[in-house]
Amino acid sequence: MMNPDLSILEKNIGYAFDNRDFLEHALRHSSYVNELLDKDTQDNERLEFLGDSVLSIVISHLLIDRFPELNEGDLSKIRSSLVNEFQLSAVAQKIELGQFIMLGKGEMQTGGQGKSSILADTVEALLAAIYLDGGFNKVFEVIRRHFSGLFADLAFPEKNQDFKSRIQEIVQATIKSQPEYNIIKEMGPDHDKIFEVELVVGDVTTRGIGKNKKAAEQAAAQEAVKLLNQ
Repeated sequence: MMNPDLSILEKNIGYAFDNRDFLEHALRHSSYVNELLDKDTQDNERLEFLGDSVLSIVISHLLIDRFPELNEGDLSKIRSSLVNEFQLSAVAQKIELGQFIMLGKGEMQTGGQGKSSILADTVEALLAAIYLDGGFNKVFEVIRRHFSGLFADLAFPEKNQDFKSRIQEIVQATIKSQPEYNIIKEMGPDHDKIFEVELVVGDVTTRGIGKNKKAAEQAAAQEAVKLLNQ
């Protein structure tokens, strides 16, 4: 059931809607809508589609302003490290979005309000709602406010987990070979460097980006853990 005081969420976002219908639409998960008798009520999946594009263009704009010397390929890699489920769900947790998402009974029982995929999708829907309600300049400021912190510590997954240690545990138990980390590229000016590191472990090769070598290695290790766990 939706928290009736959406002004709390608006305060957390830093944006007050002129038309709350956009906000409520963004918070309706498909599992909730599927249980309604009103078949005219829409879930937030179309807003997710729009929000994904809005987020991508704003992050692209911010990256071009911050790193004027980087080429398209490098900018795309950095954007991918910022616009993904991991980062979006972190933003959702920061604004305490989970408690406001309208879910079906099944999703509620399985902890859907804390699932990273649902949180990430709802952030995108929320950004689309802000765009439709207030226009591009408003959503630009919201995204800048909530995502700028990620630029300061690009791909810093070690804040949450030590993925390099996890890789070491996996290879010792299964692969029996040592992971190799190599710096592939250094991007940006000397005072604002970004590193790209390649990790080779067994048959798996991944890359990570970070504000220093350690952060880039952690990002590469995080991707390798995902692949090895599969």
